Amino acid sequence: MRRYGSAVLLLLVGGAVLRISLFSELYLRYVQAALRPYLVISGSLLILLGLVAAVRGMRQRDHEEHDDHEEHGEHGEHGEHGEHGEEEEGEEAEHDHGHSHSHSHGGPRIAWLLTLPALALLLFPPPALGSYSASREEAQRAAQGVGTFSALPAGKVLDISVAQYSSRAIYDTGHSLKGRTLRMTGFVTHGSNGTWYLTRLLVTCCAADATISKVEIRGDEADGAPQTDSWVTVTGTWIPKGKLGTDGAWPPVLKAAQVEQVKEPADPYDKR
Repeated sequence: MRRYGSAVLLLLVGGAVLRISLFSELYLRYVQAALRPYLVISGSLLILLGLVAAVRGMRQRDHEEHDDHEEHGEHGEHGEHGEHGEEEEGEEAEHDHGHSHSHSHGGPRIAWLLTLPALALLLFPPPALGSYSASREEAQRAAQGVGTFSALPAGKVLDISVAQYSSRAIYDTGHSLKGRTLRMTGFVTHGSNGTWYLTRLLVTCCAADATISKVEIRGDEADGAPQTDSWVTVTGTWIPKGKLGTDGAWPPVLKAAQVEQVKEPADPYDKR
């Protein structure tokens, strides 16, 4: 069975990659949507390599069985000769034992433990980054330059990302958020003294480079904070805070008029 170890590992990893990228949208928990074709190609190649390794293992097994069959036949012929034949047979048996021993030990048994993370990825893909990852990044919003942003689209209620709201609230000297009713979706994180935040993680390439955007939620509708990591859509208005472009403006604040719990979106990461 050991000869099939590499084949099993390749098939498991390839199957896991294809499961999250070709047959579902789980890959969006880890990388940008633009990387999907590369994941599909990589998973397909791993499956192909796994099949090749399995075929080689089967051929090696057949070859060894064929050699064993021939060896048994030769032993039968040697049995008709005298002591000299028995000595030769003993030497050949010792040689054959060493040969078969070298084939039977294709690698340490502990190598099979490598299949466990691949199997876990296939059966139990890890969730998207959440409150734990968000809490590890401290506020890093020291003056980065302020300026006027482009005008926001017209509409009674404007859907906006958490990252866009955060940028405009902290750096926009034109105060484009003023007087607008805004709607955002994110997951819940908690601070001190009952404070809670609408939070979203922004990825440039993959989950490893994720950065945080969050908005403090205030107002009567914000009472009774939702559970950590639950997803909500908040509708409300901008509350100015601190001096633009400084740490005092971070995190920005939204006065909530409505808080609605929603399902986690297929793509959990924010866009600028």
